[in-house]
Amino acid sequence: MRAVLQRASRASVTVEGQVTAAFDRQGILALVGATHDDGPEQVATIARKIAELRILDDERSASDVDAPIIVVSQFTLYADVRKGRRPSWNGAAPGPIAEPLVDAVVEALRERGLSVGTGVFGAMMDVELVNDGPITILVEA
Repeated sequence: MRAVLQRASRASVTVEGQVTAAFDRQGILALVGATHDDGPEQVATIARKIAELRILDDERSASDVDAPIIVVSQFTLYADVRKGRRPSWNGAAPGPIAEPLVDAVVEALRERGLSVGTGVFGAMMDVELVNDGPITILVEA
């Protein structure tokens, strides 16, 4: 699994004109992608990193300050652009594999007592954020 974590002062996800998740105080927007051989171990690692990385003000984590989190599925994190001009998506897990994995990351974060919003898997989404810092971190499990 891969995740791009962005510290944000505000963020939102809109699908077909409806806001599915939003926050307006410091939190984390997590773009999460899965590959073919990901499983429970990778889910646990990504969820732990999202919750515990000390990337918020005063070197605190989302768990430390109950910061809001938005998780957005993002198969494009597995784009292969080494050849030509058209990305290959072969590294990304297909929807039936990826969706339960992304859902498991969300559930693992909620089990930690965190407030987690989401986009809609497979939908065209408008994702907005004010990157705070800016701080953007790539996490791989």
